[in-house]
This record gives sequence, C-alpha cells and structure tokens, in this order.
Amino acid sequence: MARLIDGKAFAARLRTRIADETAEFVTDTGRRPGLAVVLVGDYAASQVYVRAKQKACEEAGMSGSVHRLAPDTTQAELLAVIARLNADAATDGILVQLPLPDAIDADAVIQAIDPAKDVDGFTTASAGRLLIGLPGLVACTPLGCLMLLKEVAGDLAGKTAVVIGRSDIVGKPMALLLLRESCTVTVAHSRTQDLPAVVRSADIVVAAVGRPEMVKGSWLKPGAIVIDVGINRVPAAAGKTRLVGDVDFDEAEQVAGAITPVPGGVGPMTIACLLHNTLKAARSRAGLNPTT
Repeated sequence: MARLIDGKAFAARLRTRIADETAEFVTDTGRRPGLAVVLVGDYAASQVYVRAKQKACEEAGMSGSVHRLAPDTTQAELLAVIARLNADAATDGILVQLPLPDAIDADAVIQAIDPAKDVDGFTTASAGRLLIGLPGLVACTPLGCLMLLKEVAGDLAGKTAVVIGRSDIVGKPMALLLLRESCTVTVAHSRTQDLPAVVRSADIVVAAVGRPEMVKGSWLKPGAIVIDVGINRVPAAAGKTRLVGDVDFDEAEQVAGAITPVPGGVGPMTIACLLHNTLKAARSRAGLNPTT
C-alpha cells in the first residue's frame, strides 16, 4: 500500500514558514510584500480562486489587492492596468487570473508583466531562465510538485522520471525542474507509443494530462512515486459529481511507493507556492537574498 503524500499538510507548513519570513521582511523593509491579482469578467470559478488567493495573502501577512475589471474591458485597457502595476513600487507580484475573455490575447497580456513580478512564472523571460538554469520565478504547480517529491524522496539525482503532459504551465516546466535535479526525464503525451511501457520505466511519474483516471496501476513500476496533477470532475451517484485525478488512485495505491490524492495533494501547493514566489520577488526587489 502506497504512502499518502499529504499536500494539504505540507502546504500548511510551508505557509506558516512563509508567514514567519514575511514578518521578518516587514521588519527589515518597513512594508509588506504585495501581490496584485487582476480579474477580468465575472467567471464564477475565477471569483472563487481569487478570493482564496486574497485570503492566503492576508493570512501570510502580505498585501493582497484585487483589480476587478468589467467583462467588456478591452485589451488596451487591461494592458494599461498591467503597466501601472509594473511601475507600482508597492506591488511585488502580478497575477492575471485566467481565463480571459475571448476578445483579449492572453499571451500578449502575460508577456506584458514585468518578469521580476511574474509570480505565475508564465512569461518567456521566466521560462527562459528556467530552461538555461538561471534563478528566477517558477510556475507554481510544478514547483509545488517538486517540493512534494523532495519531501518524499530527498535527493532525486539519478532517478528516472516520466512527465505525462507537455503543457507550458505544468508539463514543460516540470520536466525542466526534474532535469535540474539530475533526473533522467521523458516527456510523454497523447502521441507517445506504448505509453504504459514508458510510464512503467519510471521511478517518478507526474501525471498532468487532463484525462480522468487514465494512468492505471498496471502502468506503474512497483514502488514508484506518483504525483497526480489532474483535477477532473466526473459523474457520481444521485446525479452528483466527484473530483478525480489523472491517475486511477485505487489501482495505483496498490502498486506505488507514494502517491498524492485528489483532492488534497498537489492542489493546496499551488497557492502556497504563489505566496513563496511573491515573497521571493519582494526580497529580490528589496535587494535581499531572494531564497525563501
């Protein structure tokens, strides 16, 4: 039976440490780290995510501001908001909540963010620094996955890892982070031939493909560490729904050495790592050691 990787408990410990370090930052600089979240429109799920981020900032002792814009906001108007936040000395991190309305080019908006304030790690500058091994701000979800992996396995050097999914947000940065830890990394995807055999070769499996319960227990090497990034809502009894990951948890739990549940695994780490990045950006902008 696999060890359960409790992302909720790990994230709580991380957030406590960040709150302590934030208090030190306030003492050193006389100001709080500031995160600005930009929300365009009234998409219900985005409203929930933004409230959670604002609450997390407050609990960590940070300043969390939300810039709410109307659904018919133009791209030029949104870019003007980003420009103001780039120039604002009290703003250390900028996050544009996705998705944006169809009329707005999301990539153009993201690339307009000052890389020093890119706490989502989505700009080409942030991605490029990760690619060539320079320090910088890393996308929150893969960073959280790496923290969980190191908590379970310690030194990852020499381990074989398979990342299922090649998105710019999770799959690609996850692969680069694992390479940085001296893993041997394969990025698998929908066109990978004999995907079960590829996955079965791995000491570490990171599933981020967006297909409910796709990865079966028979795909896994006995004792593998499984990080399930997927969040999929599927039908349940009495017309209700339930959340499942990209891994068939019941099967995988019988084979893996350690596994993240869904929910309660990777999810809580994303906001914790957002706070981590905000403090890191604030320290860097204040001329302090950015390591947190």
